[in-house]
Amino acid sequence: YTDVTFDQHIGKVSLVGAGMRSHPGVSARFFGALADAGVNLELISTSEIRISVVCRDTDVDLAVRAVHDAFDLGTDEAQAVVYGGTGR
Repeated sequence: YTDVTFDQHIGKVSLVGAGMRSHPGVSARFFGALADAGVNLELISTSEIRISVVCRDTDVDLAVRAVHDAFDLGTDEAQAVVYGGTGR
């Protein structure tokens, strides 16, 4: 390769929680919330305790709010965390 192409207008949103392994439907709820919010995903990465997606930087706040609402993460009972940022 002689050229490197980069896009500085992307952001990453991650849902992290140890309980994801034992609770079926977490991925479906995560991706459903993003789809319902109209967030287009450019990359998906998963592990046993984390789901991360890359989207346009203009959609990061919308994506974080959608996932937050889908998992009721504004309560004291929350057992997962949503991270979102552009790295800038």
